[in-house]
Amino acid sequence: MNIGVDTSVHGPGERGEIATLLARHDRPGPRYTSYPTAVEFHEELDPGMYERHLAAANAKSDEPLSLYVHLPFCEHRCLFCGCHVFVTQKHELASPYIDTVLQEAALLADRLPDRRALGQVHLGGGTPTYSSPAELDRLLTGLFQHFTRRDDAELAVEVDPRVTTRQHMEVLAEHGFNRISLGVQDFTPKVQEAIERIQSVEQTRAIVEAARELGFGGVNVDLIYGLPYQQSETFEQTVEEVLALGVDRSAVYSFAFVPWIRGHQKTLDPEDLPDAATKLDLFALARERFLRAGYEPIGMDHFARPDDELARAKREGRLRRNFQGYTVVAGDTVVGLGVSSIGDVEGGYFQNEKKLPAWRTAVESGQLPVYRGVIASPDDLLRRHVIQELMCNTRVDVRDVEKRFDIDFRTTFAEDLARLAPLVEEGLAHVDATEVRATPLGTMFLRNLAMCFDRYWRERHEGGDKPVFSRTV
Repeated sequence: MNIGVDTSVHGPGERGEIATLLARHDRPGPRYTSYPTAVEFHEELDPGMYERHLAAANAKSDEPLSLYVHLPFCEHRCLFCGCHVFVTQKHELASPYIDTVLQEAALLADRLPDRRALGQVHLGGGTPTYSSPAELDRLLTGLFQHFTRRDDAELAVEVDPRVTTRQHMEVLAEHGFNRISLGVQDFTPKVQEAIERIQSVEQTRAIVEAARELGFGGVNVDLIYGLPYQQSETFEQTVEEVLALGVDRSAVYSFAFVPWIRGHQKTLDPEDLPDAATKLDLFALARERFLRAGYEPIGMDHFARPDDELARAKREGRLRRNFQGYTVVAGDTVVGLGVSSIGDVEGGYFQNEKKLPAWRTAVESGQLPVYRGVIASPDDLLRRHVIQELMCNTRVDVRDVEKRFDIDFRTTFAEDLARLAPLVEEGLAHVDATEVRATPLGTMFLRNLAMCFDRYWRERHEGGDKPVFSRTV
């Protein structure tokens, strides 16, 4: 394989060689939804720190906000899941939770009197459609009484096709939601049984068709590779089913098998997981099929139609990444509502209480329920910019970084560039006086390239710490 040419679309032979290269660089590493990553969060925050950062954000009244709302309830826990969820069949528990979210929204709005225009809203979970359509309507009505939506706002929701009804979709559309993401993972019955998520193609198609009929501008489907019993032949059938749905985007995530963090994953037998070679071929196969179907690669694991906003943003060098994934929203300030949600405000990450009683007690006492986070240093902000440019736009403009941060790039990043050099030699990256960029082949290794610039990962890795991240492939 000639790694000097664009191998973004490749045949079975090349796919095998790419899988070999993927295996060589498969190691634990961050996904870089933040920098510093959540591993660096701590509980020794000054109690007034979040208040001060919100005050600084409020002063930028002409910039939009991004709002994340965590809705944690699920009827059943899927064994692959890495999200912070509460599993219960008692749907009545969601109503008081919504009450408290709206109380928290009021507290947050009080601290942002001059900056309440939303450029992005994301409902995540859990299962955002766990509540009845009427309760979902109550939540959204209350939120938009405290905050306003810009005309060009991106309003996105994650849904589980097994519990989402036409009525849920109508409520979301009435409130202006225009993007929807559906979890699929894999349509293969044996795989679904192993991960305890039984979901048919017909259920999934019904939600996609409803979204189209109701005017949603973007439909995304999530797939996961590395699950129990997955094989290349059956996973290819799943990818073909997704392509037949005509989705605008698809994310193909590596299964984060982290039983030391997510205890329920201990139910899965590691012997049932695909071996390393098969797992790597699953991703190479999915990538091949999406690219042959005309989708463009976005970041490390997304694919989008050429006319999709993500694809346009990538071409124009304005793609961004936050805790909700890849985005085109210009605003960098993210505020979170609900248990465990994370805000990104003026150089600080602030995470809410993870335990429901502690979160509710704080809110009901009139306090913002933040319990941990991290304040970025000047060095963190510099590295955050470089890592985000690599992860999103696959290129770092050296001259822009030097001007923006008043540094000499090669001097400041001498050690980092030395660590990047072997990847340059393998044809995964290119470095010169004006740029650091991933090659076409290197776009499959963005996490590895970014890790070269991650001071915290370097210290943990060389310090012999136990693995805290999922594997990069």
